[in-house]
Amino acid sequence: MNQRFLFSLYSPRYPESIIYMLQASEYQGRAYLKWLWRVKDFSLVQHRQSLKRTRKAKLLLLALLAGMGLEILAGLGLIIFGIVSLNNADWSWPAGVFLLLAYPLIWPHLIVIPLEIGRAVFVLPNERRLIKAADQVFADHSGVKIAVAGSYGKTSMKELLKTVLSEGKKVAATPANKNVSVEHAKFASRLNGKEDVLIIEYGEGAPGDVKRFVSYTHPSYGIITGVAPAHLDKYKTLKAAGEDIFTLAGSLTGNNIFVNGDSDGAKSFIKPDYQVYGHKGLGMWKAEEVTLDTKGLSFNLINGKTTLHLHSHLLGRHQIGPLSACAVIALELGMSKPQIEKAVSKTKPFEHRMQPYELGGALIIDDTYNGNIDGIKAGTELLKELAAKRKIYITPGLVEQGEETGKIHRLMGEYIATAKPDIVVLMSNSATGYIKDGLKEAGFKGEVQEVKDPLTFYKSLDLFVAEGDLVLMQNDWTDNYA
Repeated sequence: MNQRFLFSLYSPRYPESIIYMLQASEYQGRAYLKWLWRVKDFSLVQHRQSLKRTRKAKLLLLALLAGMGLEILAGLGLIIFGIVSLNNADWSWPAGVFLLLAYPLIWPHLIVIPLEIGRAVFVLPNERRLIKAADQVFADHSGVKIAVAGSYGKTSMKELLKTVLSEGKKVAATPANKNVSVEHAKFASRLNGKEDVLIIEYGEGAPGDVKRFVSYTHPSYGIITGVAPAHLDKYKTLKAAGEDIFTLAGSLTGNNIFVNGDSDGAKSFIKPDYQVYGHKGLGMWKAEEVTLDTKGLSFNLINGKTTLHLHSHLLGRHQIGPLSACAVIALELGMSKPQIEKAVSKTKPFEHRMQPYELGGALIIDDTYNGNIDGIKAGTELLKELAAKRKIYITPGLVEQGEETGKIHRLMGEYIATAKPDIVVLMSNSATGYIKDGLKEAGFKGEVQEVKDPLTFYKSLDLFVAEGDLVLMQNDWTDNYA
């Protein structure tokens, strides 16, 4: 144990950091313990963010402080008893010292026990009741139900689809990235039955999730946004993740399944009757006369004598596929060409997802939300395609890549090199060396900088960039990754 670790165990902020770790791990015992066991300095745990003082967090913090306090009192009592005991209780003072020294190691583990008991006794039975009620709501609902699944891009696709279909339909969609069973149930409880379309995002995290979601949401359409390494601590292999995601397709007829053909990981699962979208369009619908710049994307979507003139504020050629899928689904649901064209013109980047903004005369493209290797490829292709005085690429790398970590990050380095940025800025962590290897293997000749304190760097970004720069920031690492 190093000194910083030992001192951080007895810091006044230590108990709060433990509850923050539980909260950031979504109160999942296994994820929390894995993080707990790899921390080398608890004073750095709340580096990027801090504890949200919810009622649950306050109660847990109070319980943790009470437990630690009782152990400290017990330890002091045993030491005093050992000193003043007339019976020479030699065992008591060493036991007291042990309790005093060990309380910061004991209680962070003990606090998981009531959480797991509460989950088993109260949370899971309540979730089962909610899901049963939701099953009935979805089964009885007359609206078209569209499920969105995939390793990435689910929330963006859902919001695009909602924007487009809302131009001519009454649409309800699961909010934000609330995409697991209990959130589906809450969504179902708010429906009034008069909606034309329901859009339900599936947040798969472990084998069997998508099959379970399908069983109670009863989708009529399915959209699979792609398959890429994610949650590999649960799925173990990319194939296992793909098989789970594509159980959505098994519940529907082929022409009601839309799949992102630009996703390398999805290609082996695609069947001939699926509707495949990508940067060239969707099936017989061909994307032509494509123009893109820092303001957005325009193209014509053509099928025989029918042409849709589409313009979006989204950035990147990779957006052609999702926009094409939204347009074709809208046509299938009876919307008119003018409605679709008007709706697509309203689409714009979502927060931290290829979101552009200006900073000191530089254009920053913020793509820091939940990175994946397909997103890295799309982003670096965009960086390569756009013109600028100086191009800068910033990343910490990708998380949850499992055994593929080295391979994926070397590939990432190769993708970055092909974009030919003038400067690559890497946030120093366990992935950095692999990215550097990929850059070197691809013959990258630009400047590489390594940043030890990402938070300070991002806060001072305006001092790093200059007028005319184009900066692409991809992915971010939260406090529970190193």
